[in-house]
Amino acid sequence: MPRHSKPRAGSLAYWPRKRAKRIYPRVTAYPETEKAKVLGFAAYKAGMTHVILFDNRKDSLTSGQEISVPITVLDCPPLKILGIRAYRETTKGLKVSTEMWTKDLPKELKRKLKIIPKNEKLPEEASRIALIVSTQPLLSAMGKKTPEVFEIGIGGKDSKEKIDFAKNLLGKEISIKDVMKEGELVDAIAITKGKGMAGPVKRFGVKTQSRRTAQKDRHVGSIGSQTPGRVRWMVAMAGQLGFQKRTEINKRILKIGEKGEEVTPKGGFNRYGIIKGNYMLVEGSVPGPTKRLIMLRLPIRPGRVKLIVPEIREVVK
Repeated sequence: MPRHSKPRAGSLAYWPRKRAKRIYPRVTAYPETEKAKVLGFAAYKAGMTHVILFDNRKDSLTSGQEISVPITVLDCPPLKILGIRAYRETTKGLKVSTEMWTKDLPKELKRKLKIIPKNEKLPEEASRIALIVSTQPLLSAMGKKTPEVFEIGIGGKDSKEKIDFAKNLLGKEISIKDVMKEGELVDAIAITKGKGMAGPVKRFGVKTQSRRTAQKDRHVGSIGSQTPGRVRWMVAMAGQLGFQKRTEINKRILKIGEKGEEVTPKGGFNRYGIIKGNYMLVEGSVPGPTKRLIMLRLPIRPGRVKLIVPEIREVVK
């Protein structure tokens, strides 16, 4: 009889499994666009609920019916454009060339940055142009003053066009409606919920031992062969679980609104509060717990998807 094999239950798609360096991620890859435009945004995760919507997608199995769809509610206060960063191509990859900062810096920025770099003249051509932005948590229900500072890429193929586009935004605010639209797809990048130390059963999904085993039940039966005389890195072992950078692609935007009370339940979201201003409803779930900063990026692998604005009948609070 032929031997039957069972693939391992745990995934080695992400390795090593260790804690992220900071609580909000760095986005290094962006899609290519023809014209200069902002390629990302950031929002705080408020919570989850579901909506009743009319399925107007022709290829869907539930086309023409009212369906219940789980959603994630994101609080989207405007982002402040602090500066422009230019990169140059070197033999060791992209390196920061120059930076230009606005003169009107918010006073809360002193809580995050101790030293503000000096303004420099931007080059006429650069390998990459990025915006240096900060969040405004005072406009959300976060209840904190310290903003997050990070980069957002700018699309386009002409370097001069991207520099002029970035200079026009310097010192201003951008909202979620300036970057994304309803019905579009978006990539959600965030740091997952941290769960600390975990054993191999919970961490990799290995099979538990039977009751006849003389040793522990929730452990790996064998950690390797006699040769080579070492434990290989593929063996499922106990260690850190969670608090890792994860990316979920092609999440559909169901709605972008300006009045947060439209989707906020009575008394506010659990462990978050009341959304004060702009919000966004995303189909399905996104990585990270409540209050985590979610980095939103225009889809890098959208495929052939038509822009269809969904018809929401009711938001269940």
